Amino acid sequence: MFEVPEALARAEAELLGPGGIFETEEADVLGHRMRVFKQRPRSLRDWLLASAAFGDLEHLVFTDGTRERRITFAEHARLVRSVAQVLRQQYGVGPGDRVAILAANCPEWIVTFWATVSLGAVAVGLNGWWTGSEIRYGLGDSAPKVLVGDRKRLARLGGVIPDVPTIVIEDDYDRISSQYPDASLADVAIDEDDAAIIFYTSGTTGRPKGAVHSHRNVATIVQLSFFNSLRMRTVSPPKDPRPPCVMVTSPLFHVSGLHAAAVSCLAGGVKSVWLTGRFDPEVALRVIEKEGVTSWGYIATLLHRMVHHPAATRHDLSSLSQLGGGGSAVPPALQKRAREAFPGVSKTLGVGYGLTECTALVSINTGEELQKFPDSVGRVMPTVEVEIRGADGAPLPDGQEGEIHVRGPNVMLEYWRNPRATAEAIVAGRWLRTGDIGRRQGGRLYIASRHRDLILRGGENIYPVEIEQRLELHPDVAEAAVLGVDHEELGQEVKAIVVPASGRTVDITALRGWASEALAYFKVPTHWEVRSAPLPRNAVGKVLKHVLRESAASTFVEE
Repeated sequence: MFEVPEALARAEAELLGPGGIFETEEADVLGHRMRVFKQRPRSLRDWLLASAAFGDLEHLVFTDGTRERRITFAEHARLVRSVAQVLRQQYGVGPGDRVAILAANCPEWIVTFWATVSLGAVAVGLNGWWTGSEIRYGLGDSAPKVLVGDRKRLARLGGVIPDVPTIVIEDDYDRISSQYPDASLADVAIDEDDAAIIFYTSGTTGRPKGAVHSHRNVATIVQLSFFNSLRMRTVSPPKDPRPPCVMVTSPLFHVSGLHAAAVSCLAGGVKSVWLTGRFDPEVALRVIEKEGVTSWGYIATLLHRMVHHPAATRHDLSSLSQLGGGGSAVPPALQKRAREAFPGVSKTLGVGYGLTECTALVSINTGEELQKFPDSVGRVMPTVEVEIRGADGAPLPDGQEGEIHVRGPNVMLEYWRNPRATAEAIVAGRWLRTGDIGRRQGGRLYIASRHRDLILRGGENIYPVEIEQRLELHPDVAEAAVLGVDHEELGQEVKAIVVPASGRTVDITALRGWASEALAYFKVPTHWEVRSAPLPRNAVGKVLKHVLRESAASTFVEE
């Protein structure tokens, strides 16, 4: 067993111990006693109000490599106050009401979020990669009082005007963000366990479910992020200390973009640089050098592209001192290459595990521990509890694989308006059933599989049943099975195996177009295989995907 490095253990004890910045205490959370941070905000508005102290320091930088938008903390606070006043006075937004946001990463997304939660309302982060039908579903399910969107995504509705008041960013935002320059934030009561945001996550029913995050949930993930950053800086201080600057390449409709970046940077008074448009490794490398980026929260796909890009050796990347991420497996070979490409992160590189339902963070493996145990996702974070349970629901001993259960102030409130799914996911004692299979060994967590059939493509979770249901709606298809195939850069790609309906033939090009009409692009299969024989099934009619995977190397049509 590898013990925790002595310096790291001392740093953690100091941070978590009595009087430490991250001292914990026991508190009631939704009727259950659990550990929480003693020094914590009672709502996200507390951090918003405190951010005014950062004044004219740069807060947000949005760039595509040529054009830039720069916003200070003071300007951000003014924009938020004006937009909040508009939402409250002109749209009647108040506590518990939903405000849906449908846009690419942009300052307006962030401003709308803060304006919404400052009113005690709930921000709904609609997936910016959704198609028109998925957008309509999200709007119908969340029933927002107002929709804030950009032209490109609103155009996916095909000219059908949403049955909800809509603020078009390109047309309306300059006006509403300057309409009340002297406004103050509304003084409304907000409880720690009030809902703050809804993020949609795909489910095995084929329809996305809205994971509801409370103010406490988001505050917990931010403080855990701060704890990890501070402990690593304590044991591995950067050789060239610079003001913290975070580069962001994750979408705001993900916890990695909103919670771990936008909220964290505001709470910590940190400058964040957001890359817009299609990800370009060379632009990212230039930005690291120009802006003095010290931290980047990667996904494995983008990290792979960065470290293998020829320009990686032509830029000064010495400012980068922390690198952490997850979302899909990070092979040891990629970890090694990242340390070579970014020498400043050799002792702080991190790999984490979490899911949207527990506000994205359960465990982190960093630095020396990651080098010793590259296949582990690390030790469980403070205030978070993990149990590995067998099929009977009983905890299993170390070394045995079972379903991972998570408990703590980071576990979501519920699935929005879906009590059945909530009851299936959150069981007695507010333990979250993750559906992921893993084991604990030597105090560390290891993941064996995630939701078994889940496909992880470039950090995106893809549930095969949604794609299968779409394909089987086509008149030429009798049955379909979808699974993931390995891909060096993306982690996995989507493969569809289809069986033609009796007397029909399958046109892959037409079928691809059929899938694209209803599914976001990353869900559309890249690989196709047509079989004449029925798919293998068990006695109750379930497709035996392990049988299909055994022949994954057989001939298929690539896009």
